[in-house]
Amino acid sequence: MTAKNTSTHPVVRIEDLSVRYAAGTLAADGLDLEIPAGQIVAIVGESGSGKSTLTKALIGLLPRDAQLSGSIRFGGTEVTGLDVHAWREIRGAGIGLVPQDPGASLDPVKTIGSQLIEVFRLHPQRSVPKKHWQSKAVDLLASVGIDRPEQRMKQYPHELSGGLKQRVLIAIAFALNPQLLIADEPTSALDVTVQRTVLEVFVSLARKKGTTVLFVTHDLAVATDIADRVLVMNSGRILEDRSVRSLVTESTDPYTKALLAQASAGHERQPVTGEREVAISVAGLTKDFGKGTDTHRAVNEVSFEVARGTTFSLVGESGSGKSTTAKILMGLLEPSAGAASVNGKEVTGIRGKGRYELWRQAQLVYQNPDSALDPRQPVASIIAEPMVNYRLGDANWRKARVGELMSQVNLSPELAAKRSPELSGGQRQRVAIARALAAGAKILVLDEALSALDVLTQEQILALLKRLQEEQQLTYLFISHDLHVVERISHRVGVMRRGELVETGTVDEVFSTPSHEYTRTLLAANPGQVLRELTDAASA
Repeated sequence: MTAKNTSTHPVVRIEDLSVRYAAGTLAADGLDLEIPAGQIVAIVGESGSGKSTLTKALIGLLPRDAQLSGSIRFGGTEVTGLDVHAWREIRGAGIGLVPQDPGASLDPVKTIGSQLIEVFRLHPQRSVPKKHWQSKAVDLLASVGIDRPEQRMKQYPHELSGGLKQRVLIAIAFALNPQLLIADEPTSALDVTVQRTVLEVFVSLARKKGTTVLFVTHDLAVATDIADRVLVMNSGRILEDRSVRSLVTESTDPYTKALLAQASAGHERQPVTGEREVAISVAGLTKDFGKGTDTHRAVNEVSFEVARGTTFSLVGESGSGKSTTAKILMGLLEPSAGAASVNGKEVTGIRGKGRYELWRQAQLVYQNPDSALDPRQPVASIIAEPMVNYRLGDANWRKARVGELMSQVNLSPELAAKRSPELSGGQRQRVAIARALAAGAKILVLDEALSALDVLTQEQILALLKRLQEEQQLTYLFISHDLHVVERISHRVGVMRRGELVETGTVDEVFSTPSHEYTRTLLAANPGQVLRELTDAASA
């Protein structure tokens, strides 16, 4: 790829930038970086590598306790000493931001149109005349590929899918044609087909407008697909700063090579074993929402079985019915028709004591451990809570059991006294898994449980889940939009589309010889095409 350089001066010049937080953590250590106009630069690295610290420093959003030294020049202007008023003039107009979570970034009580128009209201000096605000907002929605933009202007965020909400954030970020656009994990929560479409829109707009982009991601496959250059960060330092081709074919750094190996390696698929007892059974499951003409069928006659000690994965786009199916299995929703059983016992319509007993056998591991774990409690109390609820053992027994569970999920004993905000993302997810196993559950429903983790941490949690499954004969219903992860952990796979299970089979059958056109579309949308091409060419 080549980037159009519209200026002889870099849009961003960083010299010897260091950031230290109050706790003493050196989050950025002597960073030097130049980004020319029109270039798309990706930053990759695991959680805690310094990616977010660098971008927050660039846009003046570091916490007040952060100690910053060095220089940051934007468009030739030193910005490290700017006050709040000066930053207000730069943010949005000079530096735009596409945040990670559109659900948290869009105001739920304001229409999409009012939130777009607000950008013009906050920056009248950079805006079109007020009488054109409405038409300009409609044009912005159309430019990011949103259908029926006039109607969307009147809608609220909850009426839009995740992909559409992310497009709205992109439209807002491009509204004032900023010189620099920072995109912070903008597609990590999207399924592969929506991610591919959103990235195509994003990159096309950036190229068309000559916008300089700093794209933060933990997914090296995504980075190599869209970027001109890739920065690899670890422990607050920039280890690599190379073109995509040079990074893939010439890098000798051990950390970079580990990232490349994880992103491009062929996956060792789980062997399919002989006959086993059925742990989960779903037959003709159907779920309708709404009434009368407003009825929406979220799940339509879905049937599958999961053998004990194996992993069955459900994949598909947002809104395909995966999570609705899981909620019915967990007794959190009642189906409109059909049946579901766990360990041979019917769970549809289960209530009260029956649901209480179900949750001792089957536990849900959520996508985001930040919201699933109580930030006020120490880790030991979080893990012990199910044992307290089910009145298992005495205090000494529970304390010993917590230590055993922490050992099983590879958590150091000294973490027992810490609270969840003090832990890394991978550590928090290990706590969530330990808590799910605390009361003796042998069935785990993992709903996008790895999507918020970087690739190296994902690898560690996958290895942990496979080891626990082998040691304890655990059964997993694994829900994910990440086909790389699904391929690694699954014994069997079900592909859902618009509430229907369109294909089921072993991993080899679904990934190597898919029978349904939609499955082939999903596989074709998997990120990493550029990485695979360069890797194949280098090994040829």
